[in-house]
Amino acid sequence: MLKKSDFYYELPPELIAQDPLEDRAASRLMTLDKHTGRTGHHVFREIVDFLQPGDCLVLNDTKVIPARLLGEKEGSGGRVEVLLLKRQETDLWETLVKPGKRCKPGTRLSFGDGILKGQVLETLEDGNRLIRFSHDGIFEEILDRLGEMPLPPYITHKLKDRDRYQTVYARYEGSAAAPTAGLHFTEELLKQIQEKGVQVVYVTLHVGLGTFRPVKEENITDHHMHSEFYQVSEQAAERIRQAKEAGKRVICVGTTACRTLESAADESGRVRPGSGNTEIFIYPGYRFRVLDGLITNFHLPESTLIMLVSALAGRENVLRAYEEAVREKYRFFSFGDAMFIS
Repeated sequence: MLKKSDFYYELPPELIAQDPLEDRAASRLMTLDKHTGRTGHHVFREIVDFLQPGDCLVLNDTKVIPARLLGEKEGSGGRVEVLLLKRQETDLWETLVKPGKRCKPGTRLSFGDGILKGQVLETLEDGNRLIRFSHDGIFEEILDRLGEMPLPPYITHKLKDRDRYQTVYARYEGSAAAPTAGLHFTEELLKQIQEKGVQVVYVTLHVGLGTFRPVKEENITDHHMHSEFYQVSEQAAERIRQAKEAGKRVICVGTTACRTLESAADESGRVRPGSGNTEIFIYPGYRFRVLDGLITNFHLPESTLIMLVSALAGRENVLRAYEEAVREKYRFFSFGDAMFIS
């Protein structure tokens, strides 16, 4: 049995990156050989040197919405925080509400002095709330005015520039969190990668909080992932297929791009175009259908993300690499440094 505690490591709190670097590509980059466990230490812009002509680099072009709304309960005036997780219909959203206990079905909420109103319709199985919003005008414009970027709770600093929690290639709105491995790329770096003969392909997965929800069960196979919407275009599927047939590597930028491809692939490893919802949970023992390499950040102890990385590179290799990163004072989590597993 794989236990949650098998994926624990000690992390000094001061190594949790609180702010993004001025220069995105100046982050550190640890390389990890998934076969030997050998590591190397570099700067992220050197990623070009580790990619080969013909490689297929897959990025998630989702865009984070300012999904954190601060408001109050109508009547009592009690403060509430609402995090938009998933749009069900035009003005109907699955949300995370704090404090949840006070927001029973029927509760009415107000944001921005009534510019935006909401009513809790239902409490879902996992404690999330279904809220229907009402407003005059365009919801996205109101959200842009009232909403804040939904930074993870371990980041306590205020974000000075919203765009820094957004990849430079973010295109389709819908995420409650950034695909953070992509934050290291600049337009210049992507241009250099393409000039080297690397195929750059985009897929979409709207990141929900399920990816970051703590694993509570000690037996990790009892953990249930929340579903997230993904989309793979005909062109992206075809380019990935061509790379695989030519014996070239498919390298994902981030666990979300990885989960998209593995969800969209059939048993033979052929990526099918289309869209859907995925609840895929990847942990050691999983046989990858498409993925050959992964560019990723350093993840929380006992999280589903460190389990995914361990499935690719081996739990012992990953934990040794993480211990080395702690010794070398790498920066961890969303605004932290990166790792390239090949």
